[in-house]
Amino acid sequence: MNAAIFPARLSGTRISPVTSGLVAAFVLIALLVLPCRAFAHAALVATDPADGTMLVQSPAHFSLTFSEPVSPLVLTLVRPDGTRLALTSFRLTDRTVEIDNPETLKSGMHVLSWRVISEDGHPVGGSALFSVGAPSAAPVAGETVDWSLRTTIWIGKFLLYAGLFLGVGGAFSLAWLVEYRRCGRRFVIGALLFGLAAAPFSLGLQGLDSLGAPLARFATPVVWQTALETSFSWTVLVGLIALGLALLSLVAPGASRKLLALAGLVGVGLALAACGHASAAEPQWLMRPLVFLHGTAIAFWTGALAPLGLVLRHQPAEAKVFLRRFSRAILPVVAVLAASGIVLAVIQVQEPAALINTAYGRLLLLKLALLLFLFTLGSVNRWTLTAPAEAGDTEVQRRLVRSIGIETLIVLAIFGVAAGWRFTPPPRALAIAAAQPVSVHIHTLQAMADLSITPGHAGQVVASIVVMTGDFGPLDAKQVTLVLSKPDSGIEPIKRPATKPGDGTWRVEDLVIPLPGRWNARLDILVSDFEVVKIEAPIDIRAQ
Repeated sequence: MNAAIFPARLSGTRISPVTSGLVAAFVLIALLVLPCRAFAHAALVATDPADGTMLVQSPAHFSLTFSEPVSPLVLTLVRPDGTRLALTSFRLTDRTVEIDNPETLKSGMHVLSWRVISEDGHPVGGSALFSVGAPSAAPVAGETVDWSLRTTIWIGKFLLYAGLFLGVGGAFSLAWLVEYRRCGRRFVIGALLFGLAAAPFSLGLQGLDSLGAPLARFATPVVWQTALETSFSWTVLVGLIALGLALLSLVAPGASRKLLALAGLVGVGLALAACGHASAAEPQWLMRPLVFLHGTAIAFWTGALAPLGLVLRHQPAEAKVFLRRFSRAILPVVAVLAASGIVLAVIQVQEPAALINTAYGRLLLLKLALLLFLFTLGSVNRWTLTAPAEAGDTEVQRRLVRSIGIETLIVLAIFGVAAGWRFTPPPRALAIAAAQPVSVHIHTLQAMADLSITPGHAGQVVASIVVMTGDFGPLDAKQVTLVLSKPDSGIEPIKRPATKPGDGTWRVEDLVIPLPGRWNARLDILVSDFEVVKIEAPIDIRAQ
């Protein structure tokens, strides 16, 4: 497939409808992305105290459990009077953040507000409400979407992609595929300069996004310090090196030019593999190499478009060698691009329904539609225009120049879609979060229990129960019964006896929870033949 030979017109098709369609695609990107909350890779699966819990006394500590390991950025407790307390003492245990409570909390409703960053370099935040003693009006807390910051982040990502793919890829094509290197050089230099400016700019935006700070704090030292502590800093560092090597290749002599351009192309793949949704997915040994191959293939393909178009336009006699070399190389490159992209998409999406039900899937469908348009044009014209263009047919060469303009617009639209993925969690991450259990600790003077329901969403689940005395001692219960009810939905108590398999826990197998939402969980603990202790607490069940 010669991806450079897509004519601007096919049987009278004009450029303006295509351009209009691409503008519509950008509008669709905004409609798909902007209404969504700023989710990230890691997802919260449990809090202690649980959201909505009423406590008898002030807790000694708090905990947040996520679907994947995270690093805390900002932890804040909002008191009932609206004042804020920074929580600076915490410990990381696997996927749980254990937070010390430095003071005895007064009666009323409190908000535990958190902002963390996941392994893929994307920040995520939220809040959990709980009451001590009698509840009060909820204090003002929580994060609002900063649309100006989100738009600026999208622009920064878009320009960085343009610099890495069109700039570094363009420098590679000038060094390896073309003999007359003046045509396209200004375009490549411009793309590289855009990338060199966008890389540090995007790093600063990463710091703002991580802290949930407004654009006005862009120059604040803590913003840049926070950004440098994220995995995205490696993407920026390697990306800057790749952009610099590509720029040097444009002025270097002889064989060193090719080596510098090749190193820059490799740097693009390494930069993309350093962080991101796909790079952070498991298995790492497969995902990071696939991202590397996908990124380098994109840079090779898209970077050659503008230089080839300009050579065809201004030096058609010199374009024959360029066209021949590109035509021979593009088939394996597209094969690598398609194969790696398919595997990445399958792992990220997991099931076809997620293509429709999630913002990530809808953006992927939009990208696939643009790629289908691109590949269809290429496959049709590969067999009709390649040979006459190489033979010097000037009319065909003019059609190729117009074609490359359309291809570049489509490529830019695809970059826009990819930049939109920053604001959407992949279905894989949502599935991991959905499979996590929900837990609640029930504490009374007579008895205590840890109740865990796996997975923590509506449907068939397994309940695990550990019972203790009121002072955390062992409790040798004769029988434990789980009772679930949801009066606000008209669901009367569902009673299920628990069994004790021998590992110290009580279990309820084949339990079906029909609806998501807040359920009342009660444990009837038979302590002796004449005494039953009943303890209860609310538990939140997620939707599937």
